Amino acid sequence: MTELIPAPRAVLAASSGEVRLTARSRLHAGPGAEGTERWLRTALGQATGLPLREGREPDGTGTDGIALRVDRRLGPEAYRLVSDARGVLVEGGDAAGVFWGAQTLRQLLGPDAHRRAPVRRDRIWAVPHLTIEDAPRFRWRGLMLDVARHFMPKDGVLRYLDLMAAHKLNVFHFHLTDDQGWRVEIRRHPRLTEVGAWRARTKFGHRASPLWDEKPHGGHYTQDDIREIVAYAAERHITVVPEIDVPGHSQAAIAAYPELGNTDVIDTTALSVWDTWGVNPNVLAPTDNTLRFYEEVFEEVLDLFPSEFVHIGGDECPKEQWRSSPAVQARIAELGLAGEDALQSWFVRHFDSWLSARGRRLIGWDEILEGGLADGAAVSSWRGYAGGTAAARAGHDVVMCPEQHVYLDHRQDGGPDEPVPIGWVRTLEDVYRFEPVPPELTPAQAAHVIGTQANVWTEAMEDAARVDYQVFPRLAAFAEVAWSALPAPAERDFVDFERRTVAHYARLDALGVAYRPPGGPRPWQRRPGVLGRPIEGPPPHR
Repeated sequence: MTELIPAPRAVLAASSGEVRLTARSRLHAGPGAEGTERWLRTALGQATGLPLREGREPDGTGTDGIALRVDRRLGPEAYRLVSDARGVLVEGGDAAGVFWGAQTLRQLLGPDAHRRAPVRRDRIWAVPHLTIEDAPRFRWRGLMLDVARHFMPKDGVLRYLDLMAAHKLNVFHFHLTDDQGWRVEIRRHPRLTEVGAWRARTKFGHRASPLWDEKPHGGHYTQDDIREIVAYAAERHITVVPEIDVPGHSQAAIAAYPELGNTDVIDTTALSVWDTWGVNPNVLAPTDNTLRFYEEVFEEVLDLFPSEFVHIGGDECPKEQWRSSPAVQARIAELGLAGEDALQSWFVRHFDSWLSARGRRLIGWDEILEGGLADGAAVSSWRGYAGGTAAARAGHDVVMCPEQHVYLDHRQDGGPDEPVPIGWVRTLEDVYRFEPVPPELTPAQAAHVIGTQANVWTEAMEDAARVDYQVFPRLAAFAEVAWSALPAPAERDFVDFERRTVAHYARLDALGVAYRPPGGPRPWQRRPGVLGRPIEGPPPHR
């Protein structure tokens, strides 16, 4: 009962007693909790085989029922779980709070409560008598999944939404476009997926690797697939934030529509979807045609994704083609800009204004700070803390996701068996000691750190099993950082977290997660002979 992840704020355990769920147990939901009732009846019904029929409002006479209700006094996403002689009561400050309380209830029932069918019919399902009071630290608790480098089919995305929900994460940053693939159907521009969703082959390992996977790779989500993903996420109180990259990371789009590129510098008709990794020199041309093309893309994106924020990338935009292009130089002069960096800022500001006019907010990687930002724009701080610190001091909202701390494509150990080792070693403990809010911020500035996010870049992750290996169990540590009220990093009780992780491995086993075992990779998780890019030594703290 003390092995919950993420750790709740307060647990008061009774000296004895438990609530046992049986075939007679009922499940009741008050107004606002009906969505959690449907989810819980399905999830627990599959795992336990119990019918959990609809019940009535508890009157104090029952001993084995579950009641769900909203109590606005608890606050957004907060919940209270009480298990006593009257049964189990889960109250939430809103519908999301009820849902997070139900996730805690499932953990209390044991690892087998996470399975999709009963494994033992004689199993006793019991919740100890206790009271849990809990609420999240941050309102943005995110996971970014890159499906552009290696496509993840829809069922895999839905599975990751379930895994996020089990860890009380609530923002799914969906990286849908890049040089290596365009993954969302845009009906006005069908070649984005007809051409841009497929590459002829794929580099296997780091870009310096001599190895290639010679079969075509790709795929995309139809608009109905996207609607399904967004609705599935919403049922789990997860917001899906789409990312459409501009003006860099755009070779897949240019391969589909060559007029989007810098045609006076290179033959854009000769470009194909990129088959290797790194920073690509082929960036969008800053023409009126390009702007209108992407406005039409975003019009369809806004129809699919109701999220407050829309991510426009904005990172890693090489300027060589712009410097060499007479058309771009004329555009810079026409706009009265100081140079190519100012041109990128102009590009970002255009879409910031365009999104703001439609009631949405732009968010981008911290390069968008260069040249200044409109008031409503937010920043994903990936190049350490500096960009996020500067943005918060300037009054912009920030999501902290520094690569040296929470890039889960980075290796988990320095041993020779780690598959395709990328970046610094970031152990489970390293992630657990990550602190999203820089101490140098004042309280008012710190309030602009609206949350934190772990990022999963998939260049070296060719399938779902590789993604699982890189993400877990570190995502459990990250989830606790994002949700729980932890002390300063050096004071955090990692020994206790590690103890609770032992129980959590059993939950992950029940969920079918191919996590990295604490003793190192299993034989089938290794990739001998595939070149990575390990960086030795500790990463820079800032």
